[in-house]
Amino acid sequence: MSVVTVVGNPRPGSRTLAVAVRAAETVALRIGDGEAPEVVDLAVLAPLLFAPETAPEVKAALELVAGADVLVVASPTYKATYTGLLKVFLDRLPGGALASAVALPLLVMGDAKHSLAVEVHLRPLLVELGATVPTPGLALLESRIPDLDAVLGPWVDRVGPQVVAAFGERGRT
Repeated sequence: MSVVTVVGNPRPGSRTLAVAVRAAETVALRIGDGEAPEVVDLAVLAPLLFAPETAPEVKAALELVAGADVLVVASPTYKATYTGLLKVFLDRLPGGALASAVALPLLVMGDAKHSLAVEVHLRPLLVELGATVPTPGLALLESRIPDLDAVLGPWVDRVGPQVVAAFGERGRT
């Protein structure tokens, strides 16, 4: 089972990247996948995303994301939603491209008043692309990053069984 994380923070080496990688690792362990998750850091691809022609690096990233079994989609919260960088990248995927993926939305935010953004904004985008999206997405306050494992543990305990069940359902159809 492949676990991939895509990070929509425009800053290289961001806290969002660190959180997303740790979340993907935690999910992978919980579902019994011993492989290190693959990472698509959009900060690296940002200069290529607005080019008229699709760069090979962007094409490879899109293929990796579309081929993921489990996809952790992470962004900082900007203006009460995910970043434009993440939207630009995901807009390059055709409709239904994530039909074989279980996607886990994750937003890092400075204020709890933005906590619904993960469910109201990011989840519908992933569903529109065909992904199965377990509940709940993770709305992580920046102030909780030092206690990340204490936040990730209960979240993965909730979504992990849903991820496993989604693949069990697919095996029966």
